[in-house]
Amino acid sequence: MSGALDGLVALDLATYVAAPFCCTLLGELGADVIKVEQPGVGDDLRRLGHQPSPGISYMWLVEGRNKKSITCNLREPEGQALIARLAARADILAENFRPGTMEKWNLGYDALSAANPRLVMVRISAFGQTGPSRGRPGFGRIAGAVSGVSYISGYPDRPPVSPGTPTIPDYLAGVMGAFGALAAIESRHGTGLGQVVDVALYEPMLRMLDEMIPLHAALGKIRERIGSGTEYVVPHDHYRARDGSWIAIACTNDRMFERLAVEAMGRPELHAEFSSMDERLRRREDLDARVQDWVGSFAADEVLARLDAASVPCSRVNSVQDLFADPQLRARENLIPVPGPGGETIWMPGIVPKLSLTPGRVTSAGPATPGTHNEEIYCGRLGLSREDLAALARRGVV
Repeated sequence: MSGALDGLVALDLATYVAAPFCCTLLGELGADVIKVEQPGVGDDLRRLGHQPSPGISYMWLVEGRNKKSITCNLREPEGQALIARLAARADILAENFRPGTMEKWNLGYDALSAANPRLVMVRISAFGQTGPSRGRPGFGRIAGAVSGVSYISGYPDRPPVSPGTPTIPDYLAGVMGAFGALAAIESRHGTGLGQVVDVALYEPMLRMLDEMIPLHAALGKIRERIGSGTEYVVPHDHYRARDGSWIAIACTNDRMFERLAVEAMGRPELHAEFSSMDERLRRREDLDARVQDWVGSFAADEVLARLDAASVPCSRVNSVQDLFADPQLRARENLIPVPGPGGETIWMPGIVPKLSLTPGRVTSAGPATPGTHNEEIYCGRLGLSREDLAALARRGVV
């Protein structure tokens, strides 16, 4: 079965998560992704987090999936020349070095687009290609802090926390990078020209701040941390069941609250007392305490059944162990088994989004060894001989 992006060629020059994830998404939908790693040691992601074997981390196996690995020393002129030749035949190139680094290596957009005007370059960096902070380094934790999301995450009497894991900003930046790349490819159909897709690591998080920015600009309001509650709707929080499980309940309007109070809880007087959102917000602590008392009187399965029967949006707050037992996730193939480098089964997240006609697929986990596909790419695509490739290896270029 063909993929939606069959025929597109993407060069992944990046490291760690953000820009590589952009290319992972493209590869899942059929693009031919060539991952460029450092000779010898390979990509830094190989050593991030838990490693089932030296030089192969679980994150690498997931985010290196569907990619062909080559090695190239980008600091060497010969290596730069090889990448320039590959870029001349590519559709997309993704990088995440500090602004100016690619230009220093003679691999900036102006140089590469001169040989390939159709090239789309995705540039993901901590602070973007412009502005006074453009040269500063950063990772996901820094992006969460800069964006304002970390400030509102946590409880008012405790320090701010990174929302979820510190890599979430990296993944979101990768999604935006892939979206931008495909928008640029669509534009190319009309103009014949590629362009630069510029994403700062903090920008996707900032883009998702709901009403915070216009509200502050209009009224000067600064949102503070309120724990797991929600600023503008109540009850919309996590509540603990009798067996210790946490239950998420989301009542975002009067109709949903009526279903909770009257149908699920059997307390029409509660609905009458808190019939408006203004009243629910004004007496947040009182109402949340009453909902907690009710949830806490049941085991998780029973309270979820009552909420589902009343069509109240709810869920168990899943641990990673719960994910493997969730029938909905199984039905949607949200967790998939992929053969690992040694033939073992590696479980990893499934394909998102799901396309009905040209669905994505995972053909392989991240390559076990840096440069696994050197011969296929350098000899097959660029026409080097095996002797040429061996000589480059001896000089530390590949």
